Amino acid sequence: QVQLVESGGGLVQAGGSLILSCAASGRTFSSYAMGWFRQAQGKEREFVTAISRSGGRTTYIDSVKGRFTISRDNAKNTVYLRMNSLNPPDTAVYYCAAGSDTYPLSLREDAYDYWGQGTQVTVSS
Repeated sequence: QVQLVESGGGLVQAGGSLILSCAASGRTFSSYAMGWFRQAQGKEREFVTAISRSGGRTTYIDSVKGRFTISRDNAKNTVYLRMNSLNPPDTAVYYCAAGSDTYPLSLREDAYDYWGQGTQVTVSS
């Protein structure tokens, strides 16, 4: 069992930056690939990025490539999402998730077994 708690969300102006953190409980954090998903109001939840259990592989959706960076610190049981050049369409609740370390990394929600409660990111224009 893994429990995930996100933090770092908030209100930021367009062009600004935020760093989200997701702290995991349990001793098996390094066994899981970690993903970030987001859900804008009135829309379905979508995949944003994922990182392999070692941190050696990452994948991103096209709309965040070059702006967002996922990383992890297995010693701290934490995964991070650095978000630069934020714009209003990035406004959403951001969720971290833990799942199997597949090759390639999965973009599917059903590949992730554990989910955090989400943190709100709001980008004002």
